[in-house]
Amino acid sequence: MCRGVWGTALRFHQWTTEAWFNSHFRDKFKASGPIIKMEHESYGIQVNGNSVHHVNMSLYQAKMKIRKPKWNIKASEMSRKTFNPIRAIVDSMNVEPNPSKNMIALSIGDPTIFGNLPTDDNVLQAMKEAIDSKRFNGYAPAIGYQKSREAVSNFYSCPEAPLAAKDVILTSGCSQAIELAIAVLCNPGQNILVPRPGFSLYKTLAVSMGIDVKLYNLLPEKSWEIDLKHLESLIDDKTCCIIVNNPSNPCGSVFSKSHIQKIIAVASRHCTPILADEIYAEMVFSGCKYTSVASLSTDVPILSCGGLAKRWLVPGWRLGWILIHDRKNVFGNEIREGLVKLSQRILGPCTIVQGALEAIINKTPQEFYDNTISFLKSNSDICYTALSTVAGLRPIKPSGAMYLMVGINMEHFPEFESDVDFTEKLIAEQSVFCLPATCFEFPNFFRIVVTVSEDMMLEACTRIKEFCEQHYHLHTDSIIQDIECDK
Repeated sequence: MCRGVWGTALRFHQWTTEAWFNSHFRDKFKASGPIIKMEHESYGIQVNGNSVHHVNMSLYQAKMKIRKPKWNIKASEMSRKTFNPIRAIVDSMNVEPNPSKNMIALSIGDPTIFGNLPTDDNVLQAMKEAIDSKRFNGYAPAIGYQKSREAVSNFYSCPEAPLAAKDVILTSGCSQAIELAIAVLCNPGQNILVPRPGFSLYKTLAVSMGIDVKLYNLLPEKSWEIDLKHLESLIDDKTCCIIVNNPSNPCGSVFSKSHIQKIIAVASRHCTPILADEIYAEMVFSGCKYTSVASLSTDVPILSCGGLAKRWLVPGWRLGWILIHDRKNVFGNEIREGLVKLSQRILGPCTIVQGALEAIINKTPQEFYDNTISFLKSNSDICYTALSTVAGLRPIKPSGAMYLMVGINMEHFPEFESDVDFTEKLIAEQSVFCLPATCFEFPNFFRIVVTVSEDMMLEACTRIKEFCEQHYHLHTDSIIQDIECDK
């Protein structure tokens, strides 16, 4: 009985194996008939009736069983595409500062690093109370506590751009807000429009997601306004959003109301949403007014990204937000639901900071904001005035944020190959570290962060002036022009 069943099973196995080989290899061997005939444990391979060779299947199967798997772990496509130009350039700098001079780092966009710009005591007290309450130790909803989102919506709501809690997504810092906004608006193969010079994270995030980046120009001679013609020329049917950064990192510029209206008009003509990076909202100097993009838009939907980091001077607390400013239901439910789903990947920002958020926003006195702006403006004025007198440099006067961009007339510094080379030698000789604007896709400039103490700012400018005087060469064209003027 058993022998009969075994024989039937063996014959069935032979039949199925013959059928498989015949169907897969007949074309390869150009055979007119069956190319395989199985006899017990061996296969007789025949091509057009001529026996070629036999394969012992028992031996073959034994070899297959003892073949060991090999490790073959590779980094993901996303990780290979992720590239931070600031880190790549700074980390590649092989330079030691001058040991006889203390280092002055004007390169780091962290206002807390020197200890001269502490947050307000009310902000710290709000955190202490949130911890002592023991009510914020567990998970919060992925998009943030309802009460915390209400606090943000109430703080930023205005008649021209009303907000409710449902329009707020809390995030792990403004960087994550930007990441979620790009992710919800764009698919791989589409493109975003990004300012040049501009914050490098936009490109880092987009490229890692398979999204193309097109750079639109800012105009230094117009206080870094957008070249609107260039911006519009880049828009095509694959453009999924325009990123507008105002006030600007790295430029320290602030757009006027009329300029923002022109930007919105371009977006409206092409039915393209705007991602507004407004982390420096209200951080503008006296004589200048901040206007949010959403407050001027009647038909272009806006995702506005912000956070506590800069205005409240707590970048390490990692609390940001997205404000959803829909217009005429263009975003509808789909974009809102998409943001909720994306938020669920990490279950929201720190719950303790969320618990303190209402008090932070509502109890921080205006005096704190004013003092911060006054300090930043004073340092900016010191830096701009000092460097304006330096031959070969061309600082662009800022109107807000924490930065100042300085142009380098490279023809007057022929020994330096680039802004990267210039800033490297500045470190080596004067122990002053400024970030080369190649990091922001804008060569022959460097960025200065104005959050250091006033004494350090003055000392840094003195050293930069000394460095430039040592390396400055009068260009031949300039000499000829001077001679012609004398005639």
